[in-house]
Amino acid sequence: MKHLLLAAYIVFVAALSLACKKRPEEQKAENLPQLRVLGYLLSDNDWHTAVNSIDLTKITDLNLAFLNPEADGSFNIDPAVKQVTDKARAKNVRVFMSIGGGGAPAYLAELIKPGKRSAFVAGILAQLEQHGFDGVDVDLENDLINADYPAFVAELRTALTARNKLMTAALASWNADKIPDATIKSYDFINIMSYDKTGPWNLSRPGPHSPYEMAVEDFTYFSQRRGVAAEKLLVGLPFYGYGFGVNAPSGIRYNELIVQYPGAENADEVTVNGGGKIYYNGINTIRQKVAFALSSKAAGVMIWELTQDSGDAKSLLGAIHTEMNK
Repeated sequence: MKHLLLAAYIVFVAALSLACKKRPEEQKAENLPQLRVLGYLLSDNDWHTAVNSIDLTKITDLNLAFLNPEADGSFNIDPAVKQVTDKARAKNVRVFMSIGGGGAPAYLAELIKPGKRSAFVAGILAQLEQHGFDGVDVDLENDLINADYPAFVAELRTALTARNKLMTAALASWNADKIPDATIKSYDFINIMSYDKTGPWNLSRPGPHSPYEMAVEDFTYFSQRRGVAAEKLLVGLPFYGYGFGVNAPSGIRYNELIVQYPGAENADEVTVNGGGKIYYNGINTIRQKVAFALSSKAAGVMIWELTQDSGDAKSLLGAIHTEMNK
């Protein structure tokens, strides 16, 4: 018995010694916070080109924007979407069909009414099965957040739960006030649209449309005022900018901005010829927001929109990855 106990003790000490001698990078990986990186992918139906333009190894979730139905509630989704889903999931990336959008068709208001709601939900479920989506992202905005919105979300929630599928929402602090607490809390995750504080629709208010302070204020609104757990919230990051003043473009993609204005990646605004200005998020601000998400124990960060990134050493997605792994 003594020999057996001695042998067991030697094995234990050896195992403990090996554990204590783990390489620094192994210990760092174990302690690294898990942060979801969700990106919206907008396509004009060339999904193959769109998905090949991004580094799937740097994201965890992909929202395909937008997969809306026809006016009669039927879906006519490009078969290439299934290839996108298969490619993403091969990289362990979850894929969601996103419905709605800032410019969603007005007839969606009819489809979420009581008489057509169940058929609309059934159509969504059929697309999940056909294309292998992991869930649905509800991006109903503006007039679509109406009296029928809560009941639609509740019916969709019940149907998705029965199939072990997820339900997320793209919401802003300015439109979430229209939504009951129970509805907001029914989402698995909320993608906070912490951008568009101002823009070309409000030229009398030139300035940053997505400052760092806005990300903090929006997160606080959802986590404290609305009581949503931090681990269900994703901090929104814009990969685009807005211009104000003489010769400034109304909107511009980040990958276009850094080509036209060398060094712009290291700032949050540039002055154009004529005196106008473009406001956006450069590398430093993106990293600052990622650091905030980490320190706040948020679920992660959300990107609008992936094809606007540069895909090179100045990549904002690369900046997110660097901040997460520093």
